[in-house]
Amino acid sequence: MRSRFRSLAFVLPLGAPLLATLVATLVAGCSPALAFGPSNPAGKIVAVGAENEYADVISQVGGRYVQVDAIMNNPNTDPHTFEASASVARLVSSAQLVVQNGVNYDGFMNTIENAVPSSGRKLIVVQKLLGLPDSTPNPHLWYQPGTMPAVAKAIAADLGALQPAHAAYFRAHASAFVASLKGWTNALAMFKAKYPDTPVATTEPVADYLLQAAGAVNLTPWAFQADIMNGVDPSPQDVAVQRALFSQHKVKVFVYNQQVTDSLTESFITLARANGIPVVGVYETMPVPGYDYQSWMLAEVRDLRQAVADRTSSEHL
Repeated sequence: MRSRFRSLAFVLPLGAPLLATLVATLVAGCSPALAFGPSNPAGKIVAVGAENEYADVISQVGGRYVQVDAIMNNPNTDPHTFEASASVARLVSSAQLVVQNGVNYDGFMNTIENAVPSSGRKLIVVQKLLGLPDSTPNPHLWYQPGTMPAVAKAIAADLGALQPAHAAYFRAHASAFVASLKGWTNALAMFKAKYPDTPVATTEPVADYLLQAAGAVNLTPWAFQADIMNGVDPSPQDVAVQRALFSQHKVKVFVYNQQVTDSLTESFITLARANGIPVVGVYETMPVPGYDYQSWMLAEVRDLRQAVADRTSSEHL
């Protein structure tokens, strides 16, 4: 059995009921002015992105009128084993705007929000914004080209509701953000046109939406990807299929989750290298510093193109 535990339901070290009690205790007796005032300099809207890619979009849309914090912002850790702490609970409880992924990717947010409900808090759950069911198999929604334009527009609407005097500013910044994604979508279209149906292998579905948009064909069995994502041992049959993709040179690129590796995924990286197949590392959490959402997505496509065109591996951004 693989020793590393992973689950899409994030680890709450205090236990969900105890965490909920602690959150309520921490903020009990605080008026809205006390909750928002100390962390709200110059009348800025206090906002939180459960993942730093969403926090980045809030910052780009809100500009000088928002103060934004990201809860998950370390690209060197496994986001699936994130531990929600009391400080995280305080951060969320004081936020006037929260953006989270949904699809049970950041379920700890629901525990905190339910423990300290607020009629004044604006909440954007990207899953619901996109109309996706809870059964959506791939939770990495930010890799889908259509996701962030919808998120940016929803952020602008909610920020405008919180500060109507600046609504036009927020709408303009959202429009500018959407326009700035053209470089990424153009790069995807160019890859799809020049390298149609490129066969690839993956460890898990972190960048599957991007690969689909680029016209690549993922030959790794879905059951294998889901097992790796959820910390389950893949079946021997699926492991054999995955190994054959490298040993029989059926794929041109191996895409793996750079943030989460173990002995099994490392063995595939080694096998890909041994067979001359370029390896590309992708991220669940936006690499910082040095990237915003647009440059991060564009860099992932660049690395994919270099792997196919030049047989160059890019395991780190």
